[in-house]
Amino acid sequence: MVYSNLIESNQIIYKTEELLDAAANRFKITVQVANRAKRRKYEDIDIIDDPRIKPVIRAILEMADEITQPEIIGD
Repeated sequence: MVYSNLIESNQIIYKTEELLDAAANRFKITVQVANRAKRRKYEDIDIIDDPRIKPVIRAILEMADEITQPEIIGD
């Protein structure tokens, strides 16, 4: 999923709360978000993404979408 438009801060907060509410363990989900952001930062070094969206915010948005919309995850 591409987040090319600027994301409003209230949307980020909303998605973060969705992610935390769906998680059984807040610490574990926080570590997963950090790991995904770190991995994407180094994997996508050749891909030019919108530099205004930080990797951690992109990871939060993606993970919240994966939890709330499981049909977007491919097999």
